[in-house]
Amino acid sequence: MSVQNRISLLGLCIPIAATVMFATAAATAVAAQDREFTPVTSAMLANPDVADWLNWRRTLDAWGYSPLDQINTDNVHRLQLVWAWRMEPGASQPTPLVYDGVMYLANPNNIIQAIDAVTGDLLWRYGRELEGPPDPILSSRSRSIAIYGDKIYLNASDAHIVALDARTGEVAWDQTVGDKAMGYRYTSGPIVVNGNIVAGMSGCERFKEDVCFISAHDADTGAEVWRTSTIARPGDPGGDTWGDLPLEYRAGADSWIPGSYDPETNLTYWSTSQAKPWARLTRGTDGDALYSNSVLALDPETGELEWYYQFVPGETHDLDDVFESVLINHNGRRSLFKMGKMGILWEIDRTNGAFVAAHDLGYQTLIDVDPQTGEVTYRPGMIPQAGVELEFCPDFRGIRNWPASAYHPETQALYIPIHPTCVSGT
Repeated sequence: MSVQNRISLLGLCIPIAATVMFATAAATAVAAQDREFTPVTSAMLANPDVADWLNWRRTLDAWGYSPLDQINTDNVHRLQLVWAWRMEPGASQPTPLVYDGVMYLANPNNIIQAIDAVTGDLLWRYGRELEGPPDPILSSRSRSIAIYGDKIYLNASDAHIVALDARTGEVAWDQTVGDKAMGYRYTSGPIVVNGNIVAGMSGCERFKEDVCFISAHDADTGAEVWRTSTIARPGDPGGDTWGDLPLEYRAGADSWIPGSYDPETNLTYWSTSQAKPWARLTRGTDGDALYSNSVLALDPETGELEWYYQFVPGETHDLDDVFESVLINHNGRRSLFKMGKMGILWEIDRTNGAFVAAHDLGYQTLIDVDPQTGEVTYRPGMIPQAGVELEFCPDFRGIRNWPASAYHPETQALYIPIHPTCVSGT
């Protein structure tokens, strides 16, 4: 089943799809690579070789587009299985990296494998030992990794960033970023911007003495370069949007999907989840709760917040817009496109955060968006009240979720997996 809408000059093609992968355990070096290794540079990340996939969406603009054209509609039916690789057991949602014929694959529970992409032979594997059993739902997964220089970078589930030698899998450095005992964890990988490893922290559904953040680290040493909170603190700009809540009761705004980077604006774009608890009734405030459910434009050298755009202020159904920010020059404008769980495709001016447009697929029943200003209002009866049954679309899984979109520059089409749902309850 598919739906296709034309949006100005930008096409939106929306297939419904799912992918499931399973795996086996591994934790030691197996074979050294006998090929010469050329370090990955910032220039290579900006313009990868056509045969390489160097970022979780291949390029830092999050297009997810490959210019390879050998496989086409005329010959795709002739594809045959060459080799298969069984992954580690657990929740698997990874995007592999491919560089110079080697596939680097993130597995559940902090395991990285380097595989010869031609033969399927294992070159090396790294496994991280943690105390206690793994979390089968959240902490076990690692959606992506990063490559830069001669290193592979893993955001581990215990809130460490680990740098591995891309040739052997040996640990180059291991940097503690958050306290696992406080609930901090990583579930997605970093991106590399101008030699800094930039990563978004998760695990902020629990109240704690600090909040979630985005941080940058020196690629050679792991030393922290900057840290930017994703929640407005008391006394800071936007802090009053949480009412009088003290910092330890300002939860959420996790950044669990990797960001994007635009060298034209020299800004890196990171998105945040909804405030926690999800429902306003239990959150302690009905305010906007900045900077939850927002996209943040940060200076990659300092972490300074240049602008933000909040999609649904005070969101109260666990329907956030945390997913990838796709950077497309559209109609003479440097735009940022994003679709969250509501199934609304937002277009934002990525130079200044100004609202451009909102294209609603028509599946959600909760909000209205002013087409001129982008102002969001909840429809009557759609904000939950204690003891009152409510039926709405979508449910907490959203019209879309973490499976990423892809943009085709020749057709100007953005392809987004969707799965419309509804729910009722109190």
